[in-house]
Amino acid sequence: MTEPSAPTDALTPLARARPRVGVAAAADLISVVVFVLLGRRAHDEGTVLTGTLTVAWPFLTGTVLGWAVVLLRRAHPATIRSGLAILLGTVAVGMTLRHLTGGGVQASFVAVATTFLALFLLGWRALAARRG
Repeated sequence: MTEPSAPTDALTPLARARPRVGVAAAADLISVVVFVLLGRRAHDEGTVLTGTLTVAWPFLTGTVLGWAVVLLRRAHPATIRSGLAILLGTVAVGMTLRHLTGGGVQASFVAVATTFLALFLLGWRALAARRG
């Protein structure tokens, strides 16, 4: 005899959101890649795969670590609060790794990166919250 399934109310927010977790993670990772591609284009650096990956990997690593914190806390990943944790991971870890590997972290770059990533990582979450 099998046990009856738990009612939806008994599930954690993360368990209820699980089908959408992949979409949310993809949206965040794509946002980081778009940030890198636009930045490389603005500086006439082209979109060569190796150059893009060289710039992107520190920020993608930070995004993944931010996601790990959100998932370990069992928080709903589509909330603004989770988005802030992911944003912090993306920028703080990304800039640290970039600095440690010889990349530039001028104040203007940090400001532009933080602004762009906040707009994208928090923007879709704000729109989702409005849709209810």
